[in-house]
Amino acid sequence: MVNEIEYKEQKLSDELDSCWKDLLRIGAIAALLSGVLFRRNFAAEISLISGMLPPTSALGWFTLLQENRILGVIALDALDIINHVLVGLMLLVIYIPLRRTNNSHMLVATVLGIIGATLYIASNVAFSMLSLSDQFAIATTEVERTALLAAGEAILSISQGTGFYTSLILLAIVSLIVSVVMLQGSMFGRNTAYVGILAGVCDLSYVITLQVSSLVGILLISTAGLFLTIWHILVGRRLYLLSKEVSL
Repeated sequence: MVNEIEYKEQKLSDELDSCWKDLLRIGAIAALLSGVLFRRNFAAEISLISGMLPPTSALGWFTLLQENRILGVIALDALDIINHVLVGLMLLVIYIPLRRTNNSHMLVATVLGIIGATLYIASNVAFSMLSLSDQFAIATTEVERTALLAAGEAILSISQGTGFYTSLILLAIVSLIVSVVMLQGSMFGRNTAYVGILAGVCDLSYVITLQVSSLVGILLISTAGLFLTIWHILVGRRLYLLSKEVSL
């Protein structure tokens, strides 16, 4: 079975031509950018470094956004929008070299990954809260302020709602599936696969414990973010090397 998988991987490597070369490099760049510049754990890192727990009310978020807009939108995970676009692109590209190892599992992982990334982007409320904060700052009556605070609370409930948790669960499952497929073959290496598995396990643990303890949740998502950073860098490096190996 192992020899058959290695044969398929070698056959795929031989069949890749210049039309895949640029796509593999795009996937490599997306993976590296999502791992280095647009890490999903930025907000959690800020909380751990500064000791500042995120606000729990609309008024708290409005105050933070008015005092420091950049810190506020980062704390609201605005950079995660870019991250999830890059992750979706990475998953589309990573399907190319891994489809011969286990096509059915990779097809499922790719579809779930795109759904998960889309759900997260749709449920991100950073810029909606920023807009409400600006309106709150210039509101002149108590009625306007009360209405804006109510709208802010409603938006915050969406940010921690079904779409948010579903996206986290799906993307954690995707990293586990992709990493297991990596273990079945030899194209990405076992170390890359094990790091992806650890990231997926931490992500799932974060979703489970988030409602129990916010501090534990921050620690888990920070740990998952660290593993994801390493995983994306390893994946990006391998995709780039594969792009250099394709026939011209």
